Amino acid sequence: MAKADLTMDELLAQADESSKQLTAGETVDGKVLSVKKHEILVDLGARGIGLVPRREVSFSKQLKEGEEVTASVIDTELDSGYSLLSLRKAVKDKGWDDILAKLEDGEIIEITPYDANRGGLLAEFEDIRGFLPVSQLSAEHYPRVGSSDKDEILQKLNVLVGNPIKVRILDADKRTNKLIFSEKEAVKDGLAERFETLKVGDTVQGVVTGVVDFGVFVNVDGIEGLIHISEISWERVNNPNEYVKVGQTVEAKIIAIDKDRLSLSMKQLTEDPWLSEVSKFNTGDKVEGTVTRVTPFGAFVQISPAVEALVHVSELGGGSDIDPETIFTLNERKEFKVLDIDKDNRKISLSLASKK
Repeated sequence: MAKADLTMDELLAQADESSKQLTAGETVDGKVLSVKKHEILVDLGARGIGLVPRREVSFSKQLKEGEEVTASVIDTELDSGYSLLSLRKAVKDKGWDDILAKLEDGEIIEITPYDANRGGLLAEFEDIRGFLPVSQLSAEHYPRVGSSDKDEILQKLNVLVGNPIKVRILDADKRTNKLIFSEKEAVKDGLAERFETLKVGDTVQGVVTGVVDFGVFVNVDGIEGLIHISEISWERVNNPNEYVKVGQTVEAKIIAIDKDRLSLSMKQLTEDPWLSEVSKFNTGDKVEGTVTRVTPFGAFVQISPAVEALVHVSELGGGSDIDPETIFTLNERKEFKVLDIDKDNRKISLSLASKK
């Protein structure tokens, strides 16, 4: 509406508004009068001239004369008669307003980490510094390392520095200057939809994100999966690193679906060699085997590549006080007799073959 179209009351209201005295903490709009090496002068209209000090010149070095700016009032009257303004504080205040609005709306935003420490990633949003904790990273980016090696965690986090990440704001507090991001929250909605398409028994592909003592972590289209060490191979696995490497694509079967993780099996996609090899043995057979483990309750014996059997201490004679370590030595070969075959529980019982 042009000024000529305004009523006298409206013109007076505008004049009153523009002539109000400035107050500290107030946000005002103005036009840049001049940009000098040590200061910026801002025309606030009927409310006077504002001065932006030297320490904010570099922050505002892109400003040009005539450009409109928003500033916060720091001091209403300097000795020079100007008002002291802060562009940086105005930007920060506006940033906090946007952040709190996005927190309330649950909006997904994008951040680019500029640094990392062992606890997570540092990033700015709306010129406010924030933190993305390791615990709030998605399955795709979570640094799975053996024995919680902090140096290795930091190494993996450094790879994410400089790369954009979609997050939600998990917590924000202007008073304490706290801003926490969460990638897990940003992908949660999509994960719920993906979980609905999966069921136990499905075969899936995933990328290995971590190899630890107890198994393998796999990223299945953003969903975290775990292949327990017992589900890697039908043979005994002592070191998962001998079977898979980080970055490798693997195929696995879903054997359980937990709240936010898949339990997977690689071995169940192949035929169990135990079932085919055990069919070669019958109760009463004499077999040769290699002692693989000696325990207080007996010895385990490998009688074929996939079949391990147990000689219980009760089959050694001499009563329950006998020590299997006095009879067996690791890796020695002996002759045994098959006492029982339990296919349902995958167990074979042996005794020492009698010598004639």
